Amino acid sequence: MSGDDGTPGNSGYGRKAFKRSRSHFADRITADGRDGWPVEAGRYRLVVSRACPWASRALVSRRLLGLEDALSLAVADPVQDDRSWRFTLDPDGRDPVLGIRYLSEAYDRRETGYPGGVSVPAVVDVPSGALVTNDYQQITLDLATEWTSLHRPGAPDLYPRARREEIDEVMAGVYEDVNNGVYRAGFATGQEEYEAACAGVFRRLEQLVPRLERQRYLVGDTITEADIRLFTTLVRFDAVYHGHFKCNRWKLAEHPVLWAYARDLYQTPGFGDTVDFDHIKRHYYQVHTGINPTGIVPLGPDLAGWLTPHHRQELGGRPFGEGTPPGPVRADEEVPARGRP
Repeated sequence: MSGDDGTPGNSGYGRKAFKRSRSHFADRITADGRDGWPVEAGRYRLVVSRACPWASRALVSRRLLGLEDALSLAVADPVQDDRSWRFTLDPDGRDPVLGIRYLSEAYDRRETGYPGGVSVPAVVDVPSGALVTNDYQQITLDLATEWTSLHRPGAPDLYPRARREEIDEVMAGVYEDVNNGVYRAGFATGQEEYEAACAGVFRRLEQLVPRLERQRYLVGDTITEADIRLFTTLVRFDAVYHGHFKCNRWKLAEHPVLWAYARDLYQTPGFGDTVDFDHIKRHYYQVHTGINPTGIVPLGPDLAGWLTPHHRQELGGRPFGEGTPPGPVRADEEVPARGRP
């Protein structure tokens, strides 16, 4: 998420057709260091916004895999200014590890005058202060497959080799029609463009329902990367996409299957404990001034429903496979009470 499509300035949101920017910096951090960036505990810093669904994938993966001590975390202010993500949540408005005020400074240390916006998630090399990668599609896959030497005991296999073809197929449809589709609907500049995107969102969601009626998770009987990618859109659906992005054929809370599935994941350690609804709502409603020029943040919806029984365990399934749940959230990474139900 940048100026989500690279559009300069917050007022540009919703004033031209949405197009997801490609990740300009696609280096990979791997076990063998083939791109010059070997997996190494303490060397890298993950920069996220808790508002951003793409960054939230990395938050969930990092916690499920137990990488908190190996990969440090920087959380940006959910309300961007025209220079994009800033560290105004930290003392003196600087990230305490990188010593920078804006994520763009790490981008500039890597390449001055690069094309595209400043996006999260981003991984920064701490010694040099330079950006390594902003490849939101690959970062979480590499956390699951390349960082295995640093995984916690009992970490789940989020991208099991035997299931990758099916996971990739499911994720491709979710990415195009749901993850990206809500943005195409929300940033549409014409009626036909909006209707096509909105219809695509709900068509894809309905296509997932038969799968989720017969099994607890999207692929197989354990949580995989596919569930993480769908969850980060579903958890934002009623809070912002239903109203702000006009994806309002129905609310998530009105759909028995998808609502139960989303609550099941939310109540699973590693998912809901990374979600900050306060950051989510303030980002979308205050930053996207091209859509919401008043900057007013709505009071609703009531979030208490996220904690109600879902009964999805009746379908069986083993959330963590042969592994175990992650431990308690670190005190310095806990979501403030105002961001939780």
